[in-house]
Amino acid sequence: MSNLSFFYGESVDVDAMGTIIYRQQGHKFDGSLLHDFDLLVLIVHEQDEMEPLVEHTMAGELRCQVQHINRDSLQRWLIAREKNDLVKCFLEGEIIKDSDNRLAQLRQEYREFVQPLRDQKMFFEFARFLWMYVDAKRHMQDGHIMDAYHSVLDSLKHWASIELIERGIFPEPVVWEQVRSRNTAIHKLYEELTLSTETLEQRVELVLLACEFSVMSKMSQCSNSLMQIMGSRSHPWTINELIHHPELSIVSNELPLVLRKLVNRSLIKELPVWSEHAGYGAQEICYCVD
Repeated sequence: MSNLSFFYGESVDVDAMGTIIYRQQGHKFDGSLLHDFDLLVLIVHEQDEMEPLVEHTMAGELRCQVQHINRDSLQRWLIAREKNDLVKCFLEGEIIKDSDNRLAQLRQEYREFVQPLRDQKMFFEFARFLWMYVDAKRHMQDGHIMDAYHSVLDSLKHWASIELIERGIFPEPVVWEQVRSRNTAIHKLYEELTLSTETLEQRVELVLLACEFSVMSKMSQCSNSLMQIMGSRSHPWTINELIHHPELSIVSNELPLVLRKLVNRSLIKELPVWSEHAGYGAQEICYCVD
């Protein structure tokens, strides 16, 4: 590992902000592993527009997967809990280079689940919850009961994550294992959806009613991260500005829906503004907090 630390820490990534190496203990070929290599090497760069780069290399007899990413991509993985094997590398691997101690600090913030990470994670889970809830309602209206079932099951998983965040717990990929041991209301609803003897349509309808109440009651609290961004300047925001904001890009697909719901609940305001981009005779809708 010392030779690898020198090679990846000093030779390859001289312009990187940091490098982490994770060795998979007792590794042998196993089809259940997403990244079936002896070593995972995560090299984090500062460049905003950098395309992810993957290299497969040999270090003696060890097979290595080297992943080059930028810091924003890493933060998106942490908030969305995507690419779990690489997140595990970040959390448990050996930091062999760390400019200004920034990787170690980010890892500590993640482990302690401090602000603003907690609000960002809360808003991500709420945006996904709302999206899947609306998707399930649309499927029910179209008579696609099985599709509605899968969508509402996904929405419940995001709701469960919100409950964990409210308790200061970072949701893991095995979120149902986390909530089961805590005997939460959401786990009872999950059991009602998956184990009840009622018809599938009745079960989905019941959960949708509970989701609708949750949407209304949690909207303001869960949108705190968005509200802070919108309140950071005096003039209103266009949807394009919000979608491309670095802290909101992770929910760019869901953001238009969230904004409309917040407007309907009078939590934010929409302002028609004359704009050359809106076309002749049209006004662009902008958004602001009260």
